[in-house]
Amino acid sequence: MADFSRLTPGHQGKAELMVGPEHTAEQVGSGKIAVLATPVMINVIEAAALAAAEPLLPPGYQSLGIHLDVSHTAATPVGNRIEAIAEIIAVEGRTVTLKVTVRDPFELIGGGTHKRVIVNVARFDQRLQTKLPRAT
Repeated sequence: MADFSRLTPGHQGKAELMVGPEHTAEQVGSGKIAVLATPVMINVIEAAALAAAEPLLPPGYQSLGIHLDVSHTAATPVGNRIEAIAEIIAVEGRTVTLKVTVRDPFELIGGGTHKRVIVNVARFDQRLQTKLPRAT
């Protein structure tokens, strides 16, 4: 069994994004208003979670997002920077739970929890290969 003891509650990761026109709900198809799209906010949350967990994993292991429970509670217009912070709050076996928050320069715009599972990359790839379409 791999050693995941470096993954400890309290460790944080951050990710930022300058909101551009390509990040709006209107552009990604999640709404009709030119404000930060929820799917883009989720992408920044995932990046913060990666920054919190990945540097602590042993070689040959990565984490994959498996569950998100987040709210997007305030709009952010183009031209504002957002910052997501992910903090490890629990580690149970191969599952890492993180508290996530997202802010723009004015207020908290979202947050919740995110879970990731740690996988052995070689084994994961082997299993994935069984799902690839076969040439006929």
